[in-house]
Amino acid sequence: MIERARVFIGFDSKEVVATHVLAQSILEKSSIPVEFVPIVLSQLGGIFTRERNALQTTEFSFSRFLVPALSDFQGWSLFMDCDMLMRADIAELWALRDDRYAAMCVKHDYQPKVETKFLGQVQTKYEKKNWSSVILFNNAKCTALTTDYVNTATGLQLHQFKWLENDDLIGELPASWNWLVNEYDYDPNAKNVHFTDGGPYFDEYKEDDYADEWFAARERTLAVTQRS
Repeated sequence: MIERARVFIGFDSKEVVATHVLAQSILEKSSIPVEFVPIVLSQLGGIFTRERNALQTTEFSFSRFLVPALSDFQGWSLFMDCDMLMRADIAELWALRDDRYAAMCVKHDYQPKVETKFLGQVQTKYEKKNWSSVILFNNAKCTALTTDYVNTATGLQLHQFKWLENDDLIGELPASWNWLVNEYDYDPNAKNVHFTDGGPYFDEYKEDDYADEWFAARERTLAVTQRS
């Protein structure tokens, strides 16, 4: 069977372009086939039924945890927030899968520097913040994430991986695969950068680190679209 990366991208109606730019940045550098699955709420009728709450900053805040179920609890799947830019071959990340673990992520340990995010949304602070923004799911070991559980569990139960028996089942990815712009200093070797407070497509973040790279990727994305 040909090796391919199955990538679920969190989709938000306020960040449509970001989803396409992330996908383009992955495709441009990938040495293996990639299967993209945007997580769009309007396509999850009858599957995702929980109501949105005030602390939910994106439409995929909780629906991301449906990835194992949407993968029929088989194989591995990668989830990524849409406000990211891939700067390396995703095959390198895909190769880090380790069957000892149920999930793998960057284990950030930080306190957010800002109190508000894009569009004035409150910056919530909690243990394991941003661990869930890039997750490699070993789907067969994530059977606790049933649709019923994802629809009824608290936000902290989901984002703090309380659906696992213990934290020993969480493998650690290098920080470069989820490099937090504005939270971490500029690193030219960051493999995947995350505009966690607000992408450069919002006016107040156009001067952030890596913004020029994001705009260049957007122009390439538009150029491909216009030629097709």
